Amino acid sequence: MSVSVQFEYRTGLKREVFRNVRLTGSWDAGGQASDTWSVIPMEPALAEDGCPCFRATVTFDASQVGREFRWGVIADGPGGVDAWAIPAERGDTVPPESVRAFVLGAEPSCERYFLTQGRRLGAQKHFLQGAARPLARFAVWAPNARQVEVVFGTQEGGYIADDGTGLSPTLPVLPMVRGPGGVWETEPDGSGALAFEQLRFQPYMFRVTKADGQVAYRTDLYSRCQLGRGTVDPLGKPHHGSRNEVNATVSCSVVVDPDQVTKHFAEPRWPEQEFLPEEEFWRDEFRPGRPVPTRVQDLVIYELHVGALGFGKDAVGTLTDAVALLDHLESLGINAVELLPMSEFGGLPNWGYATTHYHAIEYAGGGRDQLKHFVRECHRRGIAVIMDVVYNHYHPDSERAEWMYDSNVHTENLYFWYEGRPEDYPDYERAATQPGSTAAPGHGGYIDNQSTGYAPRFHEEAVRALFTSSAVTLMEEFHIDGFRVDQTTCIHSYNVLHANGQPASGPNIAGARFLREWCRTLRLIRPGVMLMAEDHSGWDAVTTPVGEGGLGFDAAWYANFYHHLIGGPTRGTEFAKLLWTSGRGDGSPLAMGTFAGVLARTGSKTVVYHESHDEAGNGEGTRRTLVVAANGAELRGETLRAAEARCRTVFGLSALSAGTPMFLMGEEVGAANDYRYDTFVSQREDLLGLREGRGQHLFRYYQELIRLRGASEALRSRELEVLAVHDVNRVLAFRRWSGTEELLVVVSLNDRPFSDGYELMHSRLGGGAWKEVFNSDAERYGGDNVGNLGGTLVPRGDALRVVLPARGLVILQRVAVN
Repeated sequence: MSVSVQFEYRTGLKREVFRNVRLTGSWDAGGQASDTWSVIPMEPALAEDGCPCFRATVTFDASQVGREFRWGVIADGPGGVDAWAIPAERGDTVPPESVRAFVLGAEPSCERYFLTQGRRLGAQKHFLQGAARPLARFAVWAPNARQVEVVFGTQEGGYIADDGTGLSPTLPVLPMVRGPGGVWETEPDGSGALAFEQLRFQPYMFRVTKADGQVAYRTDLYSRCQLGRGTVDPLGKPHHGSRNEVNATVSCSVVVDPDQVTKHFAEPRWPEQEFLPEEEFWRDEFRPGRPVPTRVQDLVIYELHVGALGFGKDAVGTLTDAVALLDHLESLGINAVELLPMSEFGGLPNWGYATTHYHAIEYAGGGRDQLKHFVRECHRRGIAVIMDVVYNHYHPDSERAEWMYDSNVHTENLYFWYEGRPEDYPDYERAATQPGSTAAPGHGGYIDNQSTGYAPRFHEEAVRALFTSSAVTLMEEFHIDGFRVDQTTCIHSYNVLHANGQPASGPNIAGARFLREWCRTLRLIRPGVMLMAEDHSGWDAVTTPVGEGGLGFDAAWYANFYHHLIGGPTRGTEFAKLLWTSGRGDGSPLAMGTFAGVLARTGSKTVVYHESHDEAGNGEGTRRTLVVAANGAELRGETLRAAEARCRTVFGLSALSAGTPMFLMGEEVGAANDYRYDTFVSQREDLLGLREGRGQHLFRYYQELIRLRGASEALRSRELEVLAVHDVNRVLAFRRWSGTEELLVVVSLNDRPFSDGYELMHSRLGGGAWKEVFNSDAERYGGDNVGNLGGTLVPRGDALRVVLPARGLVILQRVAVN
């Protein structure tokens, strides 16, 4: 007697990524349990989703019924041969294992693993063998639901009210059947099956009968497009206006063909009429001689908030404005753009750090196809595109998205972590019932993590898959080159109980597991993807490869670099605060030695910056760099010249460090208006106008220093050694090198130049001459041309005398003495 089990490895990827795929498991050739895992080949096939899959069947001895078996998949792929192809971890093992497990039943069965869910859940194509065109299939994860149906809206209204107002009068309601794991699916090969093309551009929602019988309309969390582009939330009531008025977080989802891209960047009507197959669209993505960088250490990152573009318009900026800025960025010389979050967040004027739909691109900002056009234009210019993604919380108002998706019971709130039961927190519950209390009854078991919403349920594989699959989609369908993950510290370190603020170790452990799984999955598919974390923990594991026990990121944001370099009145004396202190103009000593220690640590896989969106506008007293450099004084005359000189110096310290430099849009032309998350629209500046006017010298400085860094292996290396520092004189000197190339950077934030030279002493300075190759005080940058013009500087023993400008820096290169 025997029992057969079919194993399927579903990639969910349109392209062929793997070959020589093998099944391995804890059984022997006779189908009995074994500590020595057997390995057999898997047959390649095309799954019903149109993506490659691999299958193998194992015959087990019937005596093994009831026994647990473990299995996995080995494949040759982009990262090399014999790669372990199961990134997801089991949470019930210590240490966690990336394997699958099942208990053998008495009947034949099928075990499936989905590498990515992007073509499984949501509105998808379903290919039947022999059929000329795909049918439509819908799927949704709703394990607590009594019943789920697909309902359709109208293109004109784009919204379905709680009473059903807005339902399509012509399209049928599609029943769904519950399957394994709580996934509900339509039956695409049934008698009522609809062609995918028939439903293209059709608005839809899921009508969910919750566990308690309540009927709720829910958006598709795997939606590729949310129809609204306005700010109206009808709050479940009938909406009789246009789809363009509705907030996309609550509007209908839309059936989208992921294999087609609009031929034109924009058309005057929706749905668009002209499309290209994605292969044809991406065919001329690159230009000869303009390679897109693939290593984090080679990047100079321009942090771009699309919504803050569009100077002179009433509305927020869009991808149209972003494409119009690309000539400026190409001329500037940056080779990477980091976009603030573009996944659907509702169109309200904000930075985008409140996602509802991770597979949909902000519709009010231009939508999915315009983002593809933007990425293609960037790649043609040799510019990589980094996407900012937010997994530490959802949109605070996610009633039609993640919140209470299929149950009104807090412990069954699918996408949110809930610890224990409400009755476990009697003190909290008593407080919540008191008059005037802001505490919500039943919320005690949710997890706070210093973000603007409760923590996701990272112990649930389906929740982790939502985030991971969306990143794979951005990487595969949109050709995104890398990611910056927002506040990873919130995910793995900051978790506490909402009821009492007590530390919650379980969410921390599960959060770290998610980040490992996320990095492992992306690198399995594309090993060269660039992964950066906004992490403030100082935990070495963040940038340690997964195979060595780490989380797997290439680099982490180094926020303390900013606080030491720039600083402000809210920072204590433990921070150097170089710019803020020097901007006061009192000539007092600067903590150059403190900053030198920070600078020396930039080589440990860091992203450094002298301005980011957070530092410019997300806290009390935050201001743009130029304003800090002038101590808030009016930007004119000598005050402006001095402030610009300091700005040139602090950007130089970032660009010449051993970290990967990044800066916020507008820094290159001296943007000075407040940049806050809630007022940025009214404070927008004309970046191109500044470049032609007040900011022309600063732009040229950024342009030429970026060009110098790109041409120098030494400046792109992780090698940095501090050679000299003096707090009273405000001087710092450090060395950069790679191979035979050696550079010396000497910085002075003194308000007076060292016109007769400043003597440096260090054993590294002897043994050869030096020549000045860059000076921040050059006249073409708006400076006074104080420096080491012409000739070479020859040290005397270990002493080197260098002319230093006020509030500036010089770069010297080691040269041979004739």
